[in-house]
Amino acid sequence: MYECPNCGGNLKFSIEDQLMKCDYCQTTCDPYSLHKENDAEETFAFEATIFTCPQCGGEILSTDNSAAEFCSFCGASTILSSRLSNEKRPVRIIPFQITEDACKKAYLSRMRRALFAPKELKQEKALNQFRGIYIPYYTYHVIQKGSAQLKGTKQYRKGDYDYTDHYRLTGDIDASYSNLSFDASSTLDDTISRQISPYQPSDEKQFTPAFLSGFYADISDIGEDVYIEDAKQIANSASMKKIREMKPFKSLHPDPGITPSSQSTSLCTKTKRPEALMYPVWFMSYRHKDRVAYATINGQTGKISSDIPIDPVKYLISTLLLAVLLFFLLNPVLTLTPTGLLILSALLSVVTFILFWLETRKIYRRDTRLDDKGYQDLTRRQAKEKTKKKAPKKATFTYYNHSLPVTKEIPLSMTFGEFWTYSKTPVFGRQLPGFLGSVFALVIAIIILMVHPVSDIWYYGGCFLTFLCTLFTMAAILLKYNTLATRPLPQFIRKGDGK
Repeated sequence: MYECPNCGGNLKFSIEDQLMKCDYCQTTCDPYSLHKENDAEETFAFEATIFTCPQCGGEILSTDNSAAEFCSFCGASTILSSRLSNEKRPVRIIPFQITEDACKKAYLSRMRRALFAPKELKQEKALNQFRGIYIPYYTYHVIQKGSAQLKGTKQYRKGDYDYTDHYRLTGDIDASYSNLSFDASSTLDDTISRQISPYQPSDEKQFTPAFLSGFYADISDIGEDVYIEDAKQIANSASMKKIREMKPFKSLHPDPGITPSSQSTSLCTKTKRPEALMYPVWFMSYRHKDRVAYATINGQTGKISSDIPIDPVKYLISTLLLAVLLFFLLNPVLTLTPTGLLILSALLSVVTFILFWLETRKIYRRDTRLDDKGYQDLTRRQAKEKTKKKAPKKATFTYYNHSLPVTKEIPLSMTFGEFWTYSKTPVFGRQLPGFLGSVFALVIAIIILMVHPVSDIWYYGGCFLTFLCTLFTMAAILLKYNTLATRPLPQFIRKGDGK
């Protein structure tokens, strides 16, 4: 807590004034005037209160003494103060530029376009759940300086022959790329941080803990080297684009190499040690049973990313109305034979199966967080520390089912067993694989087409059954979309207790 020099009240950072402001007497002061440098050690660490959510175990820090009443990660109603900790001090920070009111307006604007969103996401209660959080980031500085060596090809045709000439292109390169930022928290999914990026470095300021007053802040818990190759790849792609645009090389098709390592070698790509920063995010979570939907807004630019599930009732009514309209519009102009109608229903079942598989695969990758490098790095290190054994060849993830910890190896691609597990859909109190409808529909259509009965009643009956079975898979896709539009409750591993 920062005390007001005028009345002793609580000073918090005011987004409108970009100054510290007293809640009671409205006195303002410069955040840096509250910064105290007692000794050199304070430039590397600062004391902060750590709040631990009893529901998900997520940890956020605050320099405020008040207890939080809402977990911004899982939606739990209480957060308990756990301990004081010295956290690594960021070098710079971008203070919040977007106010909470502007954040709510941006969110409502997004919800107005979401016709099938549940009403709970549009109510006042959801708007009151936004919390400002500072997310830790690593920013990389990439340098390319030295003698670049590239391969190039030139293709042309003479007479009846195609020729390909191979060249070795050499030259001096002197390029640098700054502010390549990646989130340094396993809590924030990489897909979310990419969706609300970029941040503009023009608003960066030297860090002082006073900026955190009145907000939460997440803790950096991944290694500095996790995103080094990503930063190098961005620099390599940008430099190659520039090289290919140069007149001498336009017709030679220069190529830096096949692997990221060979590309970095060809372009003399190196990185400096990353700097720790904090960037602002407005964060809202909507919890539904054992899953949660997030709305995140860039606290500097206002760019929004939102998980939007759909209301099945709204969607079903709209779909039925559209189907009736299409029937009356196409009936006068479209005529199908019984055989053609059955073939069309079989093709529809195949398309439905493919859509279901793609949806299930996305859910698998999201729930296991295969595309989140920060989370992968954290779980690998924790598994290594816990077992003290050599890391397995397959990627190892530690994930939780509700509150029961389970550690297992998850392959990098979905197996049939995983597909079977993730495809199960609740039907009349039972869990059935959602793709079975499409499979049965295809089998029925194939049998009738192979038997080739004389009476049309078999074809029309088969069409009715195949459409009914396909409708089951379509309903399963709808339910799976809501699963994809939400995320599993974040069951974090508490630090230091081995749980």
